[in-house]
Amino acid sequence: MANFTVVYDACVFYPAPLRDILVRLALTRRFRARWTAQIHAEWIGSLHAKRPEIAREKLEDVADLINRAVPDCLITGYEHIIDRLDLPDAHDRHVLAAAIRAGAGAIVTMNLKDFPNRILDEFGIFAIHPDDFILDLADLEPQVLERVAKEQRMALRNPSIDAESFVATLRRQQLPGVAAFLEARIDLI
Repeated sequence: MANFTVVYDACVFYPAPLRDILVRLALTRRFRARWTAQIHAEWIGSLHAKRPEIAREKLEDVADLINRAVPDCLITGYEHIIDRLDLPDAHDRHVLAAAIRAGAGAIVTMNLKDFPNRILDEFGIFAIHPDDFILDLADLEPQVLERVAKEQRMALRNPSIDAESFVATLRRQQLPGVAAFLEARIDLI
């Protein structure tokens, strides 16, 4: 197992395409991805509030599948740290507390402003956008991202989508760098 640990924030679990690629990348074991039950509850609650036609139980089943797929992903025992932390949004303190407890080097989040470096530096943690995080992995082993993207695209069957549409979906997920990387390798995905 890899030595570098990251914590996935709730916002990266919210959109299914982003959640899928990040979980698939975690399964490569190039890094250790972790999160908490509270992080799951946050994205599930937000998604269900916006899309009430998706049953909460179905979203909870997705969280359970993710937890079973990624070994030792759940962080516990971080709650006592929360009240000692100061972030621009107090609702994000649980994510930083979990990262501290897990010994994580990074928090993968779309909300970089909510995790200022001046605060995270004290704990040896940095916040990184998923586009940058995935591109960093691709810089080290481009074939890993190519394989994961192809697996993800091929798993889409209802309906299936072509490579160009898949790349467009990732671009809409605020992953322009990943989309450009895969667009240059469209025949491989």
